[in-house]
Amino acid sequence: MKENIDETDYKILRILLEDAKLSYQEIGEKVNLSQGAVHARVKKMENSGIIVGSSIKIDVKRLGWDISAFLGIYLDKPELYEHAKNELMQIPEIVSINYTTGNYSMFVKLICRDTTHLRDVLAEKIQKLPGIQRTETIISLDESLNRSAPLI
Repeated sequence: MKENIDETDYKILRILLEDAKLSYQEIGEKVNLSQGAVHARVKKMENSGIIVGSSIKIDVKRLGWDISAFLGIYLDKPELYEHAKNELMQIPEIVSINYTTGNYSMFVKLICRDTTHLRDVLAEKIQKLPGIQRTETIISLDESLNRSAPLI
């Protein structure tokens, strides 16, 4: 369902995606609106679910989390997805969960400190979950791009 927003709303979204720390005043200067008008538009987009929360990006490698991996998960049966998803959501190392077509039932991304930590998460937390038949792990050597969908 496409929400009813105009080009100015899109401009505001693009600005926020680039730098979410800008004040409403600074955004207003870029889109020729008052601070109050920008605030009202942002609030409208929050209330309609277009803007969902806010966050910061952390360079986890600088904190010692050096392994980024993708995990293809094969479920015993497709109807186990909801249960598996809910269980996987409780594992803090998992940063995204996707229900997929193709070879895997699910595809998740996880971040770990090192290969020992990754092995422990796989063996002790993920592969023991009921309904998970098997997994395939792909370790990322470098992430060149991580961005939001384009607002063209």
